[in-house]
Amino acid sequence: MMKEIEFQDKTCQKLYDNYILRIKRQTSTLSKEDRFDIMMEFNSHIYEALQEGENKTKIEKLVEILDKLGNPEDVLKSMVADKKLIQATRTFNPIHVFKAISLNIASGISFVIFGIMYLLLLAFGFLIVQKIFHPDEVGLFFKKGEFFLLGILPDRSHHHYSEVLGNWFIPVMLISAILLYVLLTLLLRLKRKLK
Repeated sequence: MMKEIEFQDKTCQKLYDNYILRIKRQTSTLSKEDRFDIMMEFNSHIYEALQEGENKTKIEKLVEILDKLGNPEDVLKSMVADKKLIQATRTFNPIHVFKAISLNIASGISFVIFGIMYLLLLAFGFLIVQKIFHPDEVGLFFKKGEFFLLGILPDRSHHHYSEVLGNWFIPVMLISAILLYVLLTLLLRLKRKLK
């Protein structure tokens, strides 16, 4: 069992205890050994930083230390997922495997979504440039009144495709790219605030 740091100041003790409790909650799905290792790591960082001789009160030091360490909910998310994955591969326990997969998928889904959105942004830019050099082959194509393709369609002379935007393709793609960029920026800010 790890010995927790004791403070004379009740506010410091409450702040420290709350932080440790948050770490315990985040690591509750891990093995006892992994929980202990993580707790020791955080505790040693806190203890060592408190020993440094700055001219600050204990509460100021502790607040600064905990701020630098970060929110346990954010900091430990990937660490817990990695440790759970290691535990699952060691034990072959289906419950551990399922938890490891769910933890890793949950953290990866947002990166996949943002990755796809950035690829769309690059694709819009690429299509704008291609429209300048190949105006007849690039556009928003419809076939028999239904959407068919947004992109490059070489040799459409034998088929009944019609490009519906014409000279408006570049402005529409430019506005779409700007709106997508603004949306991405706002979503990233929102994601950071939610953490």
